[in-house]
Amino acid sequence: SRPVGARRRVPAGARLQVTAEQLRARGNALFQAGDHGAALAAYTEALSLSGAAPERAVLHRNRAACYLKLEDYAKAEADATKAIEADGRDVKALFRRSQALQQLGRLDQAVSDLQRCVSLEPRNKAFQEALRALGSSMHEKMRTMSCTDSKVEQMFQILLDPEEKDVDKKQKAVQNLIVLAREEAGAEKIFQSDGVRLLTQLLDTAKADLMLAALRTLVGLCSGHRSRTMAILAELGAPRLSAVLGVEHEQVSLAACNLLHVMFDSLKEGLQKDFRGKEDAVVLDSSRDLKLLIKHLLELLVLEGASAHGRDNALNLLIKVVPRKSPKETNNSMSLWVIDQGLKKILEVGSTVCDSPSSLPVTENSRMSASVLLSKLYEDLKCDAERENFHHLCEDYVRSWFEGHELPGKLRAIQTVSCLLQGPSDAGNRVLELEGIMDSVLSLCASVCEAHQLVAVEALIHAADKAKRASFITANGVSLLKEIYKHSERDSIRIRALVGLCKLGSAGGTDFSMKQFAEGSTMKLAKQCRKWLCNEAIDTGTRRWAVEGLAYLTFDADVKEEFVEDKAAMQAMFHLAKSEDRSVLYAVASTLVNCTNSYDHEEPDPQMLELAKYAKQHIPEQHPKDKPEFVKRRVQKLLTAGVVSALACMVKSENPALTNSCRELISRVFLALVEEAEDRGGVVAQGGGKALIPLSLEGTEVGQTKAAQALAKITITSNPEMAFPGERIYEVVRPLVSLLHLQRTGLENFEGLMALTNLAGISERLRQKILKERAVPMIEGYMFEEHELIRLAATECMCNMAMSKEVQELFLAEGSDRLKLMVLYSGEEDEKLRRAASGTLAMLTALHPAICKRIPQVTVHWLEILQALLLSPSTELQHRGAVVVMNMMAAAREVAEQLIASEMLEILSVLAKDKDKP
Repeated sequence: SRPVGARRRVPAGARLQVTAEQLRARGNALFQAGDHGAALAAYTEALSLSGAAPERAVLHRNRAACYLKLEDYAKAEADATKAIEADGRDVKALFRRSQALQQLGRLDQAVSDLQRCVSLEPRNKAFQEALRALGSSMHEKMRTMSCTDSKVEQMFQILLDPEEKDVDKKQKAVQNLIVLAREEAGAEKIFQSDGVRLLTQLLDTAKADLMLAALRTLVGLCSGHRSRTMAILAELGAPRLSAVLGVEHEQVSLAACNLLHVMFDSLKEGLQKDFRGKEDAVVLDSSRDLKLLIKHLLELLVLEGASAHGRDNALNLLIKVVPRKSPKETNNSMSLWVIDQGLKKILEVGSTVCDSPSSLPVTENSRMSASVLLSKLYEDLKCDAERENFHHLCEDYVRSWFEGHELPGKLRAIQTVSCLLQGPSDAGNRVLELEGIMDSVLSLCASVCEAHQLVAVEALIHAADKAKRASFITANGVSLLKEIYKHSERDSIRIRALVGLCKLGSAGGTDFSMKQFAEGSTMKLAKQCRKWLCNEAIDTGTRRWAVEGLAYLTFDADVKEEFVEDKAAMQAMFHLAKSEDRSVLYAVASTLVNCTNSYDHEEPDPQMLELAKYAKQHIPEQHPKDKPEFVKRRVQKLLTAGVVSALACMVKSENPALTNSCRELISRVFLALVEEAEDRGGVVAQGGGKALIPLSLEGTEVGQTKAAQALAKITITSNPEMAFPGERIYEVVRPLVSLLHLQRTGLENFEGLMALTNLAGISERLRQKILKERAVPMIEGYMFEEHELIRLAATECMCNMAMSKEVQELFLAEGSDRLKLMVLYSGEEDEKLRRAASGTLAMLTALHPAICKRIPQVTVHWLEILQALLLSPSTELQHRGAVVVMNMMAAAREVAEQLIASEMLEILSVLAKDKDKP
């Protein structure tokens, strides 16, 4: 694909004269023609050449007019102020500043400037009209502000009136209240108008629609405002908020979860918005309030009256707000406090045995959420002493159930082991080694009670996943699992036993020579998994285990091939991925990574292979069906079956099951799906482009890089404005810039540069975003790269970036070799490199006469390079060369003399007569 903009042509008439006066005249003409950006550039260039104060004042005034048209009001005000400083009676500058101030909301200052204009030119009707309009605008604003109080009161009256039966009227009042709370001025009005007390009354009505209105309004009041959040928390009380979170109504519980998340952010971050002056001068320490909220969330986990989804929402909140966001933060005291105060409460949810007497109400996601929270807390610990305390608390909890509680206690203990093995597996392994635990697991596997057998078999499966226990289980568990699989009459048990066998049978991974089972056994197990997966009569929770089995069995290429041929099985898996049970996400992602071969596989060193053979060591072998042509065919089958919409749905999940490692797997799959250019349009059309942006900004470093590379591939071959419509295109810039970092591979660097070239050719706003992400120094660095394709991509990217004034100024900087490099690259053998470099020169010389003067100083070969461009067989290179020479002729007499003294005139004369190249 040709990078957009890398072949930009500079019109033959684009010549700039030397004096500031002529530049100003050109700016005036451009302004009149409506090209405000170019006019601004001309006035700025004139300012750099102008020394006289009155002339500079006029240029600043003219620039203010340009900024007003470009809607950059802060810069318009700054330039108008500079003009006024030079001449306080400059009515044009005063009028322009008043317009800018009006747009910036500083109406009192705008009025002051307009009054000055009227006093200087009392007969000017435009000034009088503007002053009148601004006066009435201010009056209207004041009236609106005074009206808001009565409106707020009115809205609450409608909502709290039990006699009010007009549903539309109530609905409108709800919407108005929520919209008003989103604006800072409106939020402050509600707060000052006794709004919190009235919102509390709405919450206490226990009517879902009124509770939702209250919660959503409170979100606006708390968002980014710490002192207001603390006041609201004091008024509402943590117990009330916790109780609302635990209600049966799912939407109300979710809205309460959202409010608490906003409150946590406000209490943690303090102010995030630009109204610091409106905050109280003294803000109380909010750590006490944070702990109070967390304490009530932990209590909600074990509260019998709390709803199952309320419990899930509490776990999700704890996952988001307790652990540190980054290892760079040194303070992990909140995690330590939660472990001391609430670890056993979290384990209560994780150890719940469904359908047993006095068990807590939980959803299919609750235990997985508890595992993720435990894992996050364990990862947040910094030293051995902290980890040892965590282990002791877990061991004490398991012992407390295992000893003296008969069979129900043993089941709770084993369920806790499963929960820990799925989360902080080190802690899981420790409790698994406690006396009697493993024996109980093995004996309960043979239980006649389905519920008991389920708990034990699941624990055995999770234990088989961890290397420490695998050898013990391979020796003791395989025969047991085979017995259960063959003889159990219950599908729910057989399917779990099968997964255990799958895990143990896949120990060789993708190594074709390491097979645990007899020939054909793996295929039989996979066929049974697919059969269960497609059987809709089986409940979702059980069918999830069929995907778990395939996640292990698809290490085998024969299984992959059969799976992608079974469209019904693929679609059943995608349907599960979109279901409420989010614990299936990791297994789905793992299966897809295996089918697309998007895991890391390094080519072994041939010398090391010879040594291994000599030493009679094991050498991994690739399955013949894992060769590229097979993988490509599998990707096509997955795309046809609808894999992209399933992945997009998985990424949208707010569930803790979407862990960073799960995100990484999804990123790997996406990268495999966009490998072929012809597939990229389809991936974007089904939501793949949108899904890749969050994957590229959050997760493991590998996952973010894979997602960014997939975005780069899409940006290179698609129209970026169609692939990423609206504001989304600006979100793509940061991931692409991350591909330029030195630790990335050469291919990632190259694709990142190509994609940024396309974006930089679209608009100035995108170029500004690239500049803001500090990409230019990295792009410059790659212009010196030995690899010719990377060097070319960097030069093309710089060519498009040079349309920005800030980048042009880098070429004007004293002591810089940037200009020299562009001149030398214009004389290289690689035609594409010459085209990009000479295109940059054509643009720079058209805009900056100073650059024309410097070209003869940067290298002694400048003349022969320009002549070579003009004599090139490529019309594009000749055109670029002609534009550069024309601009240099117009820039300075001494440069023109040097050009004419050479053979340039003769070459130009020949070219001028060529009728085939107009």
